[in-house]
Amino acid sequence: MNARRVVNNQQGFTLIEIIAVLVLLGILAAVAIPKYMDLTDTARQKAAQGQISEVKGRLSSGLNGYMLANSGTKPSAGDLINCLNGVAAGTGTCPSGGAANTCPAAATTEGDFEFACAASGANAVTITVTKVQNVTLTTPVTGTFTIQ
Repeated sequence: MNARRVVNNQQGFTLIEIIAVLVLLGILAAVAIPKYMDLTDTARQKAAQGQISEVKGRLSSGLNGYMLANSGTKPSAGDLINCLNGVAAGTGTCPSGGAANTCPAAATTEGDFEFACAASGANAVTITVTKVQNVTLTTPVTGTFTIQ
């Protein structure tokens, strides 16, 4: 008699309940995974924008140094890039302290970013970030620094 009572009192999940839970988990996964992928792309875009801001800071600092070394004369965008990369400028004197790849003309990997600088006109530098954490961005992020 005790054995029969134990069998009747067993508790557990029915097959229908388990299937319902699996269906709900499948629906949640179908909604959450694409959203997660969008978030990682957005995070990479924002990180690239942060890198552009950092390079703009380098350019601003380099511009100030160039103008101090040249009695207030503004450089062309190409001369500024050359000075920041430790290459002699076409005109004017580069201040000491130019470091290689501060604003590289060719795509260069620095930390988590691959980026390059290019003179766009006489007084503008375009900064382009193409990779973040070794993942190529679907659309490269660009920014412009203007020599004013």
